[in-house]
Amino acid sequence: MATKLSAWYPWVSHPLITNAPMRNTAGPELAVTVSKTGGLGFIGPSNSPASDLKEASELIAKSPSTPLSSQSTLPIGIGFLIWEGNLDGVASAIQTYKPCTAWLYAPREKQELSTWMEKLRSVSPETKIWLQIGTVAEAKEILADKVRPDVVVIQGAEAGGHGRAVDGMGLMTLFPEIADVLHDSGIPLLAAGGIADGRGAAAAFCLGASGITMGTRFLASPQARKVPKGYQNEIVNSSDGARSTTRTLLYNHLNGVYGWPEPFSPRLIVNKTWDDHRAGVGFEELQKRYDEARKEGDKGYGPDGRLVVYAGAGIGLIGEVKDAVRIVEDTRGEVVKLLSGFQFGTKL
Repeated sequence: MATKLSAWYPWVSHPLITNAPMRNTAGPELAVTVSKTGGLGFIGPSNSPASDLKEASELIAKSPSTPLSSQSTLPIGIGFLIWEGNLDGVASAIQTYKPCTAWLYAPREKQELSTWMEKLRSVSPETKIWLQIGTVAEAKEILADKVRPDVVVIQGAEAGGHGRAVDGMGLMTLFPEIADVLHDSGIPLLAAGGIADGRGAAAAFCLGASGITMGTRFLASPQARKVPKGYQNEIVNSSDGARSTTRTLLYNHLNGVYGWPEPFSPRLIVNKTWDDHRAGVGFEELQKRYDEARKEGDKGYGPDGRLVVYAGAGIGLIGEVKDAVRIVEDTRGEVVKLLSGFQFGTKL
């Protein structure tokens, strides 16, 4: 699988590290930085994918001496939420800029996956299709479908953002079971969910992953787009994800976001909004308090704040805002050290 990925993404240094295509916050700067560092950078879903891809292309053009400038496709990927996406608009952007990868997630109906994959491959055959799943049932559906993705990203329930709300499972058990299901498919598998440093990444590679994805770790980087300082501070200062995070659609609705398919709900850091909700405060009053918190800027975040901070259960492993270059290099170095230096029954 590593050979296959190397052929598709020749600038990548192994072990493969990617950033998750987080909505609005994973922009062109983060994606290009990750790819320049030997990873595979992703732009998240937005209302203007063509504009984002154009900006990424321009950023790469400013560094003509890097390996990225000689690729036949745009050496970054871009993510799409199928349930809210405009396929014609997406296909137009893919055809124009030819990103190396399109990451698909969250269809309303299974048939939408085949429709999207066929359409995107028809307009840009070199663009590889990645599909994010979070259950064994989804893996079995891949085998039953005549149209299959090039790569599958397996997301554990520890992940931040929108994941499986009821039928999700932790990565440690989910990944190997899906790997067994897809064993003969020839599809490389990437691991996501709760990975925030080289230790989690090394564990994922031991489970059989061909690469890993980190989301929350990259939110605490200066390259993350439009992430308020108060938001980043809350990620850095939080710990004990089992107690300080939960999955709920409450904050979505307070932000006017509706329409996510039923299996999905976001993981986020709890605060006064959640405390009030559990205490029985009605939605109308919660909305009033939430809207007031918006006016407070960075003070609206934190345990005594009310504004949403989407984050994974690995927040206790993130102790600082770190440059994306360092995140990739430090994680890669730690994985290599751990996996090359480990001997059963001895200390590192």
